[in-house]
Amino acid sequence: MTTDRDRAGQDVPSQSEGESNTSERRRRWTAAIHDAETRALVEQDARYFLHQSISTPCLSALRRAEGIWIEDLAGRRYMDFHGNNVHHIGYGHPRLKEAIKAQLDELPFAPRRFTSEPVVALARKLAGISPGALSKVLFTTGGSDAIEVALKVARAATGRHKTVSFWDSFHGASFGGASVGGEQLFRSGPVGPLLPGSEHVAPFTCYRCPYGYPDRDGRPQLELCHMTCANFVRYVLEKEGDVAAVIAEPARAVPYLPPPGFWQAVRQACDDHGALLIFDEIPTGLGRTGRMFACEHEAVVPDILVLGKALGGGMLPIAATLCRPGLDAAGAWALGHYTHEKNPVTARAALTTIEIIEQEGLVENAAEVGSRALERLQDLKDRHRLVGDVRGRGLLLGLELVVDRESKEPAGEAAEQVLYLALDRGLSFKTTMGNVLTLTPPLTISVAEMDWALDILDRCLGEAG
Repeated sequence: MTTDRDRAGQDVPSQSEGESNTSERRRRWTAAIHDAETRALVEQDARYFLHQSISTPCLSALRRAEGIWIEDLAGRRYMDFHGNNVHHIGYGHPRLKEAIKAQLDELPFAPRRFTSEPVVALARKLAGISPGALSKVLFTTGGSDAIEVALKVARAATGRHKTVSFWDSFHGASFGGASVGGEQLFRSGPVGPLLPGSEHVAPFTCYRCPYGYPDRDGRPQLELCHMTCANFVRYVLEKEGDVAAVIAEPARAVPYLPPPGFWQAVRQACDDHGALLIFDEIPTGLGRTGRMFACEHEAVVPDILVLGKALGGGMLPIAATLCRPGLDAAGAWALGHYTHEKNPVTARAALTTIEIIEQEGLVENAAEVGSRALERLQDLKDRHRLVGDVRGRGLLLGLELVVDRESKEPAGEAAEQVLYLALDRGLSFKTTMGNVLTLTPPLTISVAEMDWALDILDRCLGEAG
């Protein structure tokens, strides 16, 4: 086992991403900051909840969440640049709280055989803001369920069952979501066998091109690769001949952005071979990338679009599967999700969240603040040899840390060190794939707040490097 050096100069064993919540560095950090109340609550959490990788044991315990901030039991405040991508409008938005309270007083629930004004208004709103003709919808309580609905619709509409998706992708932890997803953590071990017909291909990752084409400082060299990643999707669709759908994140939340023309090529391949295109915009939709939907950057409209996470405003769980009208082909069968399919409270929360995003100009703010942040991150790359690549769009940003820029050896231990150094200074973010610092702040963040966070990151990279 390799080791790293912590701030005290002691050896710390390196860990894979799936083990990061049990690493020695994490144990030492929590031991240093947990007071008696926090320690007791975290221990009780570990006692009563089923254990699973990434969430057990908990990092700490929270008392408050407001705006871009979360606060632990001891009063330490952290700018939350993680938030599981639910906090687009910031935590505890007063307008959203008032709308939920009013809806609870008026109509707290509707049984499955009844509709109501909030659910119809939300469906109409989603149809109005979505690209193309995506105007038929079903609501669920979470993104995994919405993915299941999308897969069922694709099967019903095409009469096929096979899917093509990408390694390293994430589409939920349900059986269908784990089957089409490509993360080893969710699809391996004791949960198999998974859904038959779930084919996978290598993803677009220009910095680490799986097809062996060297990148030019993170930029695709299309004159060399000739869009091999997109062409391989076409190859699989042609060879299989009976694929129901290609399902993917239009911009990967790692983050990775597709090379120019990638999705146009995949869209054409789907059309040529009778496959549907499903875009999972659960983490990227509703303004995260500086457009209402990430696929708008690519000028490509999917047949099915899935939303979740931020749709509930960081307060209530709701997700949606949007389809073009021609896919409404399973009326005699049950797709789900009946119990809360037309919940008026969660629908009101989602409708109000979209209105807040629109009326407060949060999509535009994400584009503006994100563009400035990307410039600053490039400056960090110029000054810190640890940073091998900077990528992102809007407020979906990432820095990939490497031991050496030539070999691109992942610097996972350094990434973990930077994470805890940043937490010490009041900045929380996610590490993905072991060595990528992924920054996804609320879309409400100001330029000054973003500069503050990047100043912290600058200092932490300097200490770790």
